[in-house]
This record gives sequence, C-alpha cells and structure tokens, in this order.
Amino acid sequence: MTPNFLIIALAAIVPSITRFIWYHPKVMGNAWQKATGLSNEAIKNANMPLVFGVSLLLSFLLSVQVNFLVIHQAHIYSVVMDEPAFKDPNSSLSIMLKEFTELYGENFRTFKHGFFHGILAGIFFVVPLLATNALFERKGFKYIAINAGYWIITIAIMGGIICQFA
Repeated sequence: MTPNFLIIALAAIVPSITRFIWYHPKVMGNAWQKATGLSNEAIKNANMPLVFGVSLLLSFLLSVQVNFLVIHQAHIYSVVMDEPAFKDPNSSLSIMLKEFTELYGENFRTFKHGFFHGILAGIFFVVPLLATNALFERKGFKYIAINAGYWIITIAIMGGIICQFA
C-alpha cells in the first residue's frame, strides 16, 4: 500500500490554513502574543518567508507521519516487508496481501476515523511535548492551551483528510 503523496501534500497545507485562523488577533492571536511575551516589533522583524517555508516543510513531514497514524492497513506491510517473498508478486505472501487489501483495504477509511485519531495524537503526543517544553520555558497554562488547541484541531483535520482520501 503506497502512500498517496498528493493527499499527504494537500494535508500539509492544513497547518498554514488553521494557523491563519487560530492565531488571528480576533481569535487567539492577541492571547497567544501575550502568553509568549513577543512584542509587535519582534513579530514584524521575523524573517517570515523563512518561517513559513520551514513550517511548510515540517508540516509535510508531520503529514507523512499522520498518514501512518490514521491508515491502519499500512501496518500489515511493515510486518512482512523483510520477508523474501514480499518482492515476488507471485508468492503466497503477495497473494495473501492482495486478498487482504481487497477484503479490508477500505475498513476505517473515513474522515471521522482519521479526525478521531488526529485528536488522540494531539492529546497524547502534542500536549505532553508542548507542556514539557512550556514548563522549562516558564510558560503558563494559557500558552499550553492555545498551542495545544491549535495542534489538536490541525492534526485532527489532517487525519480526516488523509484517512478519507489517501
């Protein structure tokens, strides 16, 4: 089962869209700026093409990983890929994989399912990572909640898109 890189690339744009909305001054932008301690001048003096370019690259890497979080069928291939028969299209293993894909290839392939796994990834991966960094950076709960909320929603949408369309 080959990942659909067109859908993965499309999902990689989601963080930019949700970031534009979430961190808008009328949504969470002013609260985020206050929680980070960044001044208007510091924000304006940032190299925004670099920031957006690197964030897009990182979003693509995230999207690749979200693909494997939400599409369960990919895991069967990781279990048998070192088997010599894996590369032989006429082997019993390859035939079994083809039959498995025909029978179960569309199971749990909905937006809702991917969205759910995105929420789980946000809660159980992103929140602990952000919160740990925030504790050492001496940032408060509001900082954690704003950023975690953004990532939970973003990864949920990414997961939904990938699971439904990839």
